[in-house]
Amino acid sequence: METDFNETPREYCGVMAVAGHSEAAKLAYLGLYALQHRGQESAGIVSSDGGNFYSQKGAGCVSDVFNRDVLDSLPGSIAIGHVRYSTTGSSTAENSQPIHVKYKGGRLAIAHNGNLTNSAQLKSELESRGAIFLTNTDSELLLHLIAHSPSNDFEEALYSSLIRLKGSYSIVLMRDNILYAMRDPRGFRPLCFGKLNGATIFASESCALDIIGAQLLRELKPGEIIKIDGDKISHNLPFAPSEQSFCVFEYIYFCRPDSIVEGKSVYDIRHRLVEHPAEADVVIAVPDSSNPAAIGFSKQSAIPFNHGMIRSHYVGRTFIQPSQQIRDFGARVKYNAVRGLLAGKRVVVVDDSIVRGTTSRQIVTMLRNAGAREIHFRSSAPPWVNPCYYGIDTPSEKELIANSNSVDEIRQFIGADTLGYISIEGLHRVMPRMLTYCNACFDGKYPGGKPNSIRKDFLEL
Repeated sequence: METDFNETPREYCGVMAVAGHSEAAKLAYLGLYALQHRGQESAGIVSSDGGNFYSQKGAGCVSDVFNRDVLDSLPGSIAIGHVRYSTTGSSTAENSQPIHVKYKGGRLAIAHNGNLTNSAQLKSELESRGAIFLTNTDSELLLHLIAHSPSNDFEEALYSSLIRLKGSYSIVLMRDNILYAMRDPRGFRPLCFGKLNGATIFASESCALDIIGAQLLRELKPGEIIKIDGDKISHNLPFAPSEQSFCVFEYIYFCRPDSIVEGKSVYDIRHRLVEHPAEADVVIAVPDSSNPAAIGFSKQSAIPFNHGMIRSHYVGRTFIQPSQQIRDFGARVKYNAVRGLLAGKRVVVVDDSIVRGTTSRQIVTMLRNAGAREIHFRSSAPPWVNPCYYGIDTPSEKELIANSNSVDEIRQFIGADTLGYISIEGLHRVMPRMLTYCNACFDGKYPGGKPNSIRKDFLEL
C-alpha cells in the first residue's frame, strides 16, 4: 500500500490586501499569518508607495519569508499578499505570488485564489500572439490579457479580460497606487472586506481581519469588483448574473473555524455536521479540522468527547522515510493515539472527509494498536467521488476511493467496524440557506459543465 502523507484535500491559497495605511505591508504580513492554513509552500507581499513596487516572496511559511528588516523594506500605503499551495512537482520559486510586472500601462501586481478551467486555451492563444510566460500559474493569464487588450482604458481592458476567464477566482490586483478586489460571477471562493480606521482590508477569510483588529463589513458579491483609489471606493457588478456556486468544502474543511463566512460562524456549522449515531464509550476527532464536528457528535449522542489522538504541528511535506519502512509511517509521523483513553473502549472517530482512504486506514490501525475494542468511523463530508476543477488539489477519479467503491467496501478497506458519511441532504440542512453551492465533488454536477481540457503543467495557483 502506498503511503500518502497528504490525503486531505488541499486548497490552493489565500489572499490579503490593504489600502490606505502607512504600514500596509506589516498588516498584510499579519493577515497572511492568519491565512497560513490555506497555503504553506510559499508566501509573498508586494507593496506600493505610488511610484514603485517593492516585493518579497519565497518558499516556505510566512515566518520563513519575512522578518522585521524585510518588512521595513516594503514601504507604501498599499500592499497585497499571498500564501500558496501547489500541485505535486510545481512548488518552485518562480510560481510564488504575488506576481508583478511592468507593461505599457504601468505596473501591475496580482494575488489569486481559485482555478481557471479554460487556462489551456487562453495560454495557447496568448503564446501564439507572442506572450512569454514567466510562471506556470494561471494567475499570470489575467496580466497577459490586460497587456494584450487593444483598449487604452485600463478598466475596460480589465473587464474585457475578466469576461474571458472561466472557473473560480478571488483576486486582489494592484495598479500603481490603485487597488482592485474581484470575485468570479459564481462566487466559488470566499473574499471579504472590512475597515481599519481609514484603511480598507480584503482577505480570503475574516480571521485575517480579526488579527489586525479590523471590522468585517461583508463578503464581496459574486461578480463584484471593488476599486480603492485614495479615499474613493467604488463598487461594480459588470457581469451578467450567474447562479452562485460557493464551494461547500469551505464550510466543511478549508476555512478556519473562527472565521465568519456570509454572516455565519464556520465553527457553528461544523458543529452540526453529524449523522449516523453509534453506541460507543468515547468520541474523538482526527485533529484539528474535525474537532468541531466531533464535539457536535458528542453533544448529540451524549457520548463523552476526548482528545484521543494528538497531532504533531511540526510536520511538513517530508518524503524522507526510514529505509526499512515503519508500518503506517505517514500517519505515525503526524498523529499518535492516547492509549490510556482508548484501551478497551468503543470509539467513534470523526474526520472531515475520506479521499483515498489510505490515511483513514492507517488511523484505524493505529487506534486498534492502542487497544480500541470497536471503531466507528464518521465523515462530516459526503462520499467524495469526483475531482475538483475550481481550486482544490484533489486526486484523479481512479484515486478517489468512493468513486468506485461502496460504503461497505470502503469500511472493509479502512478496517472500521462501522462507517457513516453525512448525506448530501443532511449537509445542506446545515449549510446557510442564503447561498447556493457547488457540490460537484459529491454529485458530479459541475457548474457550467465539466471542464474537458486542463493542462497538467498549468493547473495550480
